[in-house]
Amino acid sequence: MRGQRLVAALMTALLAGCGPAVATSGPVPAAVGPAPEHQYAVGMRQFTLDPDGRRPLPVTVWYPAQQSSAPPYTAGPGSAGPVSAGPGSAGVDLAPVLSGPRGPRASALPSRPSVSAAPSGSGRATPSSPGPRVRPGAPFAAGRFPVVLYSHGLRSLPALHSALTSRWAAAGFVVVAPTFPRTNQRARAFTRDDVRNQPADAWRLIRHLVRLGARPGDPLGAHMAVDRFAAAGHSAGGHTTLGMFASGQPFPVRAGIVIAGGRMVAGLSRPLAPMLFVHGSADRIVPEPIGRAAYARCLGPAAFLSLTGQGHGEYLTPGRPGFAQVLATTTDFLRWTLYADRAALRRLPTDATAPDLTTFTTRSLPT
Repeated sequence: MRGQRLVAALMTALLAGCGPAVATSGPVPAAVGPAPEHQYAVGMRQFTLDPDGRRPLPVTVWYPAQQSSAPPYTAGPGSAGPVSAGPGSAGVDLAPVLSGPRGPRASALPSRPSVSAAPSGSGRATPSSPGPRVRPGAPFAAGRFPVVLYSHGLRSLPALHSALTSRWAAAGFVVVAPTFPRTNQRARAFTRDDVRNQPADAWRLIRHLVRLGARPGDPLGAHMAVDRFAAAGHSAGGHTTLGMFASGQPFPVRAGIVIAGGRMVAGLSRPLAPMLFVHGSADRIVPEPIGRAAYARCLGPAAFLSLTGQGHGEYLTPGRPGFAQVLATTTDFLRWTLYADRAALRRLPTDATAPDLTTFTTRSLPT
């Protein structure tokens, strides 16, 4: 009953569209359980929100899954495509996600990594380990997990970000990644100007997820903690993420991660929620001063991880300089903001530190 009242309260705020993005020095409800102390196997599924609407959103979902000895999935040319879930469906019908092509990408993202054995050990991310085993359609691990909405950059796809998103799922988060209709790699009518519409797409997806959380037995909603959302994104997806914190936007997004982004696309963004910025100091596509300016506008706790001499996204590739620091810092930031893990908060300076490779600046972080 308490959970139903919470979902109803969240829905009222979301659908009314009132109030600023949530921000507190203690960003998670007091009753939240401890952060996971082990790594999960990872499942991967896909659905389409509003398939017959004006802006259909294919959505990739990575999530903590039950352990299995089954081999990882490799998409082949005969694989079935995603199935659709409209607003009137009883739940979300989920199917395996397809691999993305490896053609040129304007946002300089890494290619899709291969999948391999699941890492083990503590709940913290392990950048030196192989990527987690990804099993489409795998049963969810028991429990409800915080949700991270991840936004891709220009001419990109969610699958091209899986090196990061699958590791977040292994650490105990449900990661949902929309494919935006006019900026993705396969868009027939590509236009970068459509980024201004993407924060609204992201909020539409969040409202849908909150509704799923209120449906008893829904295969996805039953495993999402819909009182604990964070938003993250790379490049134009970082602009989208920041736009979700624009004045007048609804809540409850409790934290944001902006990677190689920072332009305002949906009104003035002065986030009160905890924010983490990640940027290469030699980024020529979105110069670091743009990210620094967004960091300076934050009204709440904020941190800035700069990768010395790096460009627009090479540090998102496993094995490349900076990947270990980006993975550890983003994962512990999510553990702090969505699980109230104070030890993760204290680890952030160490996570982000690599001599001659990174600099880490913070403002108003709790001690």
